[in-house]
Amino acid sequence: MDPDARAEPYAAVDLGSNSFHLLIARREPNGSLVIMDRMKEMVRLAAGLDEAHEIGPAARARALDCLGRFGQRLREMPARNVRAVGTNTLRKARAPGAFLVDAEATLNHPIEIVSGMEEARLIYLGVSHSLAQSGRRIVMDIGGGSTECIVGEGMEPLHKVSLHMGCVSHSERFFPRGRITRAAFDAAELAAATEIEPVEAQVRALGWRAALGASGTIKAVAGALRAQGWTRGTVTAGGLKKLRNALLDAGHVERIALDGVKAERHPVFPGGIAILRAAFRALGIEEMRVSDGALREGLLVDLPGRLAHADARDTSVERLAARFHADGAHAARIRDTASALFAQVADTWSLDDECEWLLRWAVRLHEIGLDIAHSGYHKHGGYIVDNTDLAGFAREEQRQLAVLVRAHRRRFPMDLFQAFGESRARTLARLAVLLRLAVLLHRSRSTMALPTLDLRVKDADVRLRFPGDWLDAHPLTRADLEEEARCLAAAGHALIVEESAAGP
Repeated sequence: MDPDARAEPYAAVDLGSNSFHLLIARREPNGSLVIMDRMKEMVRLAAGLDEAHEIGPAARARALDCLGRFGQRLREMPARNVRAVGTNTLRKARAPGAFLVDAEATLNHPIEIVSGMEEARLIYLGVSHSLAQSGRRIVMDIGGGSTECIVGEGMEPLHKVSLHMGCVSHSERFFPRGRITRAAFDAAELAAATEIEPVEAQVRALGWRAALGASGTIKAVAGALRAQGWTRGTVTAGGLKKLRNALLDAGHVERIALDGVKAERHPVFPGGIAILRAAFRALGIEEMRVSDGALREGLLVDLPGRLAHADARDTSVERLAARFHADGAHAARIRDTASALFAQVADTWSLDDECEWLLRWAVRLHEIGLDIAHSGYHKHGGYIVDNTDLAGFAREEQRQLAVLVRAHRRRFPMDLFQAFGESRARTLARLAVLLRLAVLLHRSRSTMALPTLDLRVKDADVRLRFPGDWLDAHPLTRADLEEEARCLAAAGHALIVEESAAGP
């Protein structure tokens, strides 16, 4: 990006399970972040999930009030420079779409629900960007509903884990009504150790030179240890034991009296301590330093690359295509045709740049299912995309990509598109039409260039014109187009194929 673009302000909104955060910063020409504004509110969204995993009215009201204040601060920000993500609680919530509709309207920006693996990647990116230190490191972030653990080197995460436990969920499960007992602590630490056990050996085997903690729980622990004079601001096993004893002496969250720990954190503090103690023992951590960077800083580091389409999503797609031996040269020819068709209809069909990149990624991945079997390979490919860790992609975005791969041949799966809502379903169906036509036109896998094609659309009607007698010279393509017209007609699209008058 040029220096002027880097000086633009960018905003990250982190809808965590315990707290919501807003961070606004600008990127300097050297890539560093200069923080311009920061807002944080303890919403406790995870505590608002009922037994049916639905967000209760009180938590919903707290969340929308907070997002309303964030939205006021973002009012003058360019929409393209804002990225808002939801994490574990929204991943767990039943039918989160109803909440997201109101949340997005209140914030006035779209909200993505990211997977645990994507959350871990962004956390690592934020932590690593805040450090000058090189070498291998382990990064841990204990959120309200999940705990992310990443081993990486430099800016590259080598192994990512998202564990289903957090300070809110663990505190509610083992310290109900705020009571703190030795038996409850033992049970909480055992449960945390059990959750870590399946990944313990692999994480230990990778090794690291430094252990780093990010975000609320670990920062609060480090602050408490410093305030009591038990460490100089790092987290140690001995310090954690002293904190546990102090909590046991208190006996209840309302009687916690630790300097450096805000009262609003008291209800979730015991669960965080239990998880951290278990992690120290299981992973062999002796001392942990606290990083200023976290998920929201990772969003800010990642966002300019996404805008320039030089981001983790491209790398993820290329790695997946290579892993399943997809033919890159063939995909490049299809991509060029798909892009040419896209350019002719983008305005009429209201397709933006992100749509074009989604189409390009679908082209690159459309044949990965062939590595499993030719029969039904579009279904195999869709399944792989839907169930693979694709760094950089929000969960909804990855699902859309999977459906496009699934839709590139045979039956036109309009029912799968409808799951994304009426407006997005229409957009995805239009992208699928372009993908199907581009793939069909290169079915012969010939390296010969296609003629210049003229594509016109009106609503669901698609008119494709070939020059001269090209189709007469390619009867198999004509037959494929006739079959495609029948497939599209069953989904409410009309494909009309024409030939322009032959030249003299």
